[in-house]
Amino acid sequence: MQVSQLVLNVNSEQPDRLITFYRDVVGLQPNPAIGPGAFVVGGAMFMIDGHSDVKGATKEPPRVLINFWVDDLAAEQKRIKAAGAKFIRESGKEEWGGTLSTFLDPDGNYLQLLEYKP
Repeated sequence: MQVSQLVLNVNSEQPDRLITFYRDVVGLQPNPAIGPGAFVVGGAMFMIDGHSDVKGATKEPPRVLINFWVDDLAAEQKRIKAAGAKFIRESGKEEWGGTLSTFLDPDGNYLQLLEYKP
């Protein structure tokens, strides 16, 4: 398979709430040419949408982890926390040498900031 671009789609019963969170709290840059819930993250497309089969908060938050590799985890964590995100793990050191912090979006999905400086 040859893939020209990765698109990650997160569905919600309340997509407008998630769009606002990812734009205003996480700080992702919208891609209005694609649609109101589209963001470009690195070389991938990240999209928020509604789906008739999705109801309420996520049932298994750690099933899919949305990871954001950052250069300065402490600064990003401080900024995102100040914007109102709830962190459930802060600056944890991993055995592979990286550091990560885990926070929640409004649907309860797990998002992680990852920093790796060997």
